[in-house]
Amino acid sequence: MSTDDDFGRASLLELFREETHTQTQALSERLLALERGAQDAATLEACMRAAHSLKGAARIVGVPQGVDIAGRMEDCFVAAQHGRQPLTPCHVDALLTGVDLLVRVGDPQTAASVAPHEIDAFAAALAAADAGVEPGADARGANAYESDGNAYERGGAARASVAAAPGEAADASRESGAREAAGPNRAGAAAGAADVRASADAGDARGASDTRDVRRTAGARGANRSTEVFGAGEATGIGASTHANDANGMNATNLATSAAHPPRGAFAAAHDAPPSSAPSDAPRAPSQMRRVRADTLNRLLSLSGESLVESRWLKPFAESMLRVKRAQRDAARSLDSAVEALADDADPRVRGALNEARQMFTDLQRTFAARLDELDRFERRSSHIAEQLYDEALQCRMRPFGDATRAYPRVVRDLARSLGKRVRFSIVGEATQVDRDILDMLDAPLGHLLRNALDHGVEPPEVRLARGKPAEATITLEARHSAGSLLVSVSDDGPGADLAAVRAAIVRHHLTDEDTAARLSDQELLEFLLLPGFSMRERVTDVSGRGVGLDAVQEMVKSVRGAVRIFNEPGLGMRFVLQLPLTLSVIRSLIVDVGGEPYAFPLVQVRRTLELERADIDVLEGQQHFPLDDRRVGLVTAHQLLDAGELDESRPATAVVVVGGEPETYGVEVDRFLGERMLVVQPLDGRLNKIQNIAAGALLENGDPVLIVDVEDLIRSIDKLIRGGQLAKVRRGDRDALARRAKRVLVVDDSLTVRELERKLLEKRGYDVTIAIDGMDGWNAIRGDAFDLVVTDIDMPRMDGIELVTLIKGDPLLKSVPVMIVSYKDRDEDRRRGLEAGADYYLAKGGFHDEALLDAVHDLIGDA
Repeated sequence: MSTDDDFGRASLLELFREETHTQTQALSERLLALERGAQDAATLEACMRAAHSLKGAARIVGVPQGVDIAGRMEDCFVAAQHGRQPLTPCHVDALLTGVDLLVRVGDPQTAASVAPHEIDAFAAALAAADAGVEPGADARGANAYESDGNAYERGGAARASVAAAPGEAADASRESGAREAAGPNRAGAAAGAADVRASADAGDARGASDTRDVRRTAGARGANRSTEVFGAGEATGIGASTHANDANGMNATNLATSAAHPPRGAFAAAHDAPPSSAPSDAPRAPSQMRRVRADTLNRLLSLSGESLVESRWLKPFAESMLRVKRAQRDAARSLDSAVEALADDADPRVRGALNEARQMFTDLQRTFAARLDELDRFERRSSHIAEQLYDEALQCRMRPFGDATRAYPRVVRDLARSLGKRVRFSIVGEATQVDRDILDMLDAPLGHLLRNALDHGVEPPEVRLARGKPAEATITLEARHSAGSLLVSVSDDGPGADLAAVRAAIVRHHLTDEDTAARLSDQELLEFLLLPGFSMRERVTDVSGRGVGLDAVQEMVKSVRGAVRIFNEPGLGMRFVLQLPLTLSVIRSLIVDVGGEPYAFPLVQVRRTLELERADIDVLEGQQHFPLDDRRVGLVTAHQLLDAGELDESRPATAVVVVGGEPETYGVEVDRFLGERMLVVQPLDGRLNKIQNIAAGALLENGDPVLIVDVEDLIRSIDKLIRGGQLAKVRRGDRDALARRAKRVLVVDDSLTVRELERKLLEKRGYDVTIAIDGMDGWNAIRGDAFDLVVTDIDMPRMDGIELVTLIKGDPLLKSVPVMIVSYKDRDEDRRRGLEAGADYYLAKGGFHDEALLDAVHDLIGDA
């Protein structure tokens, strides 16, 4: 084996050690929760994902003991998930034994000490638990349990020795006695802490020189693009392009697994740990790394941002002092004129006093000018230092995208070989700067998407040749900035999604019936790929089939209020695009005045600003437009979107902010432009939930608060107003008119076809219908207006229907509003879940017809 291959394997083994440390810690915590009786679906799923992750990682790095142990644990969790074999105390005992074995297997220094008979004993313990037989003491091995019924509290010394270095055994034994004396709960907690400390310290000592080597190797790579070619049976040298991560680096072994959410806190701790000691013969690096708590770093960035804002207060203050200086100059001239006018007539004493006053005034002007010069120099120095401080603090949060992709080429290569496929793997945009928190969160989603492209996307060489394609497939991972967002895409040149097969899988998974599935659009079919538990595989394999991959991608993206877009070209390939926020801390903004209040538009989302003559505004089909670059752009007013009062239409021209992209471009009319500012983003209080059309807040130089506009939400609001024909101002009627109004129904569905069908049916019956395109949009709508009924789907982006129902029924002012769920999910458990959330009626789309919907609405709120 070449030196490069040796280095690549060492890098992966180190990543596997860190993966094992993180996942086993999470497994231990969740198994103890299961011990306490919390055998809920979410905990079981998390345990299954962790075990599945470790199994795939062990297979990638060539650790068969880990594959065997983690595979048995995964099967046990899957059986519990499906109700075939509920977990018993004996299961938890055996599974904790497996966790201890995985800790040892994952550490290169202790892996050799795992004897086959220990694995056999673990397997026998699981088998005995499945059979309902209490295993004997010999099957438990070194991990003896307490005999008083606390079956899950472990012997402290035995557990600590799993992760501790040999020299720490005596200390672990002493800690064991102290833990046992302190009681079972404290003993267990201390044992877990000892495991973490011992494992981290041992890993730091081993990883110091490797980290320096990795940095030197990484520095020689291309800054913005790398391409690797992998094929089945090829002897491709991969070591040079396979690198361990730097501090906070990604966990590459997740690529071959379907683990979705490793705990970020533990993960960061494992990666950020500084070397506690280094080999004596290794040269010491000129710069060192230190562990810093994430909240400390966030406070540092926030304070540096506030310092930057405060420093910019000096410039307008200095300009105000210049105005004072000019006023002094004018006063001096008036004084000189008075002295000259009185030169001949005034008493000598008066003239003397005036001359003395003039001299004092001149001296004062000179002193004031000198101090003003000092203030100007101080303002420049202060602003420069504050900007440098903020830039450096911001860089602590930003990392190049390539930091998360260094080990991908090797792992893609190995998985491609195992699947018998030839792949050219390209990474584009490695120098793209990304917020470190978002980059860490991208680890699992990118792994799932690349694994999905390898297993489901590209074809084997012989199939590609038969279809007239090159034998070598192409998979591209790309990151780029666009309109203030980070776009990360994974694309392949395979056959694309077989929509007929997707439709059949939807029916096979009992998500809807054949008639409803046949009416689904192509985009609606693709959205089913993101549902939890949905898989195109009829048979579970080592690589896929459990339906946890794309669901994990969707969950991560939703957690940062992003979006997943799927583009499918039959015969040409498929592309998944993750639209994510670029940074979570600072934005450069255009400040505008709307109704006497300042609002901020992120500059990256502003296409243009202009002063529009009212004579240039046309009306077409009831909507205002104006010409811009040989096209017509719709015009709306920010006063209506932000509920900020009436616009002053007496002026001949108005200020317009152009936002959006193709084909949705709009001009937003504001009162006036106030200038450009750098704003430190301040998240709004979580108790406010999501405020419609508002993303966050900030402070101006003078301390005034400013609201930052959520442009994407603003565009959705505009689209809703256009579809509802509500762009024109609505004159409020009197109380009698309000009493005579039609009953109002809010329809919430992300499917254009479904919500338009429901809207037309209800409006034909006489109801006043308002539509919302997802749960978040619906939540904003019902808080801002009065409705007699809410009709909602379940599976929607940003906020699903179950969460929407829970929020409505949990609000004292809204809980009386009836809610009806209309969903493709017609299984009993789905119906029960919706009704338990508080829904008043559940109608399956599979049995949907006109009269069924209208009858249900009539039963809930009566005639229109």
